[in-house]
Amino acid sequence: MFVGGVNLVTREGGLVRRPAGPWSGTVQRLLAQLREAGFTGAPRPYGIGDDAAEELVEYLPGTVGHDFAAPEVRSDASLVAAGRLLRALHDASADFVREPGDVWQFPAREPAEVICHGDAATYNTVFRDGLPVAFIDFDTAHPGPRLWDAAYTAYRFVPLYAPDEVEHTLPVPEAKRRLLLFADSYGLSQDERDRLPATAAERLRALVAWMREQAAAGHPAFGRHVAEGHDRRYLTDARWIEETFGRRRPDPPYDIPRTTNPTDSVPAEVAACASCTSPTTPTRWPLREASSAAVRTSTSGSWRDGWPAPAARSTS
Repeated sequence: MFVGGVNLVTREGGLVRRPAGPWSGTVQRLLAQLREAGFTGAPRPYGIGDDAAEELVEYLPGTVGHDFAAPEVRSDASLVAAGRLLRALHDASADFVREPGDVWQFPAREPAEVICHGDAATYNTVFRDGLPVAFIDFDTAHPGPRLWDAAYTAYRFVPLYAPDEVEHTLPVPEAKRRLLLFADSYGLSQDERDRLPATAAERLRALVAWMREQAAAGHPAFGRHVAEGHDRRYLTDARWIEETFGRRRPDPPYDIPRTTNPTDSVPAEVAACASCTSPTTPTRWPLREASSAAVRTSTSGSWRDGWPAPAARSTS
């Protein structure tokens, strides 16, 4: 038996039983298409139980990153692998065929470039040999912009926690360095890098609004989260992210190309992570060779100071 932040799930050998919701049929179809696209970083779907009360998915062996203080969760290699894994998920989901009857727990957001995981955080990530290899708990999956999902994963993996979160916060220069590392690992465009901090703050405020709505509707887990102050924690972090990394909120031009065909080297321990790549998109997650000295000493001005602009996507 596993106890998560919201759901109680049980394991039977290679099978996991999860409470089903109105969105479970859509999620099962998403998981099936991800496998068809060659993405192995998500559980296989095994359908809905006969009583429609449970959904069944594959059990993925490994360690879930509940403890952010764990060395494998905090390492640069894990951060790079998480960015690559999220990019692989998004690329595999881009061709998901939406149907009129689709139901999503989180509302769809435009432009719906991909299917967002919705909660691709350390606690929903399976680690093996010290690296992220899969995401689990796709209940909050929904159509949306890549950056909407990437910003929240950066918030959780960098992490972007305000200084009063004493146990897990990072010094600002280190947070900036790791945020840059994540941005390049995913392959964010320059425009997306500019908008990432404001998007992370907006994503947290949207989470708070949804959490409070669920608590007001009588959901026991979210009622407990609000009573424990989780909503105030997120709002504090949102303000700190804006104050520390910038507030830019332009209308999003989504035609800016991402990096592609990188020639840069990737750490051996990341390259060895088979589930962090997809056969359908073999060369899309660069770890660019920025000047490490420039990145690590950049403490003023833009959080991107010292980082090279991403290369344009090849049109050939």
